[in-house]
Amino acid sequence: MAAAARLVATNGFHATSMADIISESGLSAGAVYRYFRSKEELIGSVAETALSTADEAFADLLADGATPSPEQAVTAMITAITDRIVCDPVTGIDLTRIGMQVWSEALRNPELSARANEVYRRLRGNFAEVVRRRQAAGTLPADADPEQVGAAMLSLVQGFILQRLLVTDTDTGGYLAGMRVLLSGTPVFSRAAD
Repeated sequence: MAAAARLVATNGFHATSMADIISESGLSAGAVYRYFRSKEELIGSVAETALSTADEAFADLLADGATPSPEQAVTAMITAITDRIVCDPVTGIDLTRIGMQVWSEALRNPELSARANEVYRRLRGNFAEVVRRRQAAGTLPADADPEQVGAAMLSLVQGFILQRLLVTDTDTGGYLAGMRVLLSGTPVFSRAAD
């Protein structure tokens, strides 16, 4: 998995073959194919490593019936990404680069599309649970659709990943500060007196 992560993060999904991965791993073809039927399955397993980090972050965030705010939930996910996924301790690779490859490939590959759909529905569901708990606590409108709000919260995390990889001056602290203003409802600009 580490060999696949290194090669795909550096060369891209299509420029990396199973033969490349097998060579990089130092294992025999039989050993690799014993555990993974295809490159898609292998890359999906690497992506699952990142998802397990997200699952752990949500488990901590929602432990003991906690009712974190949307801001706290998005901050926890972005912090988990920067602390544990950007430099994955298992592979030593920035797994957000693999995520981008999976997103792109999922548009044309039914197997990866199905896996991505499952993963992002699960993450969106975790954010929706944050919303439901805040609604039960009376701090978010009862008529808000938790799935819709959860989808918007997930998009803030995905947007951070995209900007971090594609926009050179993206700063985690600055992004979180902007997100806090956005979610707090505090006006960013004051109107000039008429």
